[in-house]
Amino acid sequence: MPLASSLQAVLKKKFGVEAKLIAGGGGIFEVALDGKVVFDKFSVGRFPKEQEVVDKIEKTKS
Repeated sequence: MPLASSLQAVLKKKFGVEAKLIAGGGGIFEVALDGKVVFDKFSVGRFPKEQEVVDKIEKTKS
């Protein structure tokens, strides 16, 4: 989970939130904001770049 932990730190620094990491299997990785999925690794087929998630969260919040 090093990539997820790194992204967790970025989200805390940028937005002041504590992202919740849930250990799982099968390579599942989702980022949700207020119950709405803003990134889904399964749908895209790859792990997100940090700025990509930041941009999607900012777009969702505006």
